[in-house]
Amino acid sequence: MQEIYSSLFSNIDRLIERKDHVFMAIDGRSCSGKTTLARSIFEMYGCNVVHMDDFFLRPEQRTQERYLLPGGNSDRERLIGEVLGPLSLGLSVKYRRFDCKSMSLAEEKELSPRSLTVVEGSYSAHPELRRFYDICVFLDLSKELQLKRLSRRSDIDSEEYINRWLPLEESYLMALDIKNSCDIVIDCNMQ
Repeated sequence: MQEIYSSLFSNIDRLIERKDHVFMAIDGRSCSGKTTLARSIFEMYGCNVVHMDDFFLRPEQRTQERYLLPGGNSDRERLIGEVLGPLSLGLSVKYRRFDCKSMSLAEEKELSPRSLTVVEGSYSAHPELRRFYDICVFLDLSKELQLKRLSRRSDIDSEEYINRWLPLEESYLMALDIKNSCDIVIDCNMQ
């Protein structure tokens, strides 16, 4: 793994030595490498990885009022109730991920407590979730590089993403000062 993450891995190692169950958030701008970093951590530690994409709002939750709240477009309540709350108590959990294609909850996933649980994705370091985490990481990226990486992705409609989802994400990041509230900030512009 790149040297840019060596300090992060040292922090994770120290936390795991001190605690039975460590919880970590990886937040940051879209296309900054959150999922890739979580995958690398999984390969190194065999940890649980929970994706914020699995906690998009269900259709009935998608109201104008909800979208006006910074970070309101994620289902934090379900993440807390079904995953973070029980896992923090040492309990196994079952939850259903949100499927964007069918706009409904999909197959069930099961997680058992492990020494490390990583929650990755935009909105993962929301203040309402912070009480569960031992460490929060922010991956920073310039707007120019973000748009360049976004143009390479085939799994999303980039026009809708740029016009709808990026402004919501940026509003969340700015309104709640997410970058400055995280324990570690990693500049991903050089990768």
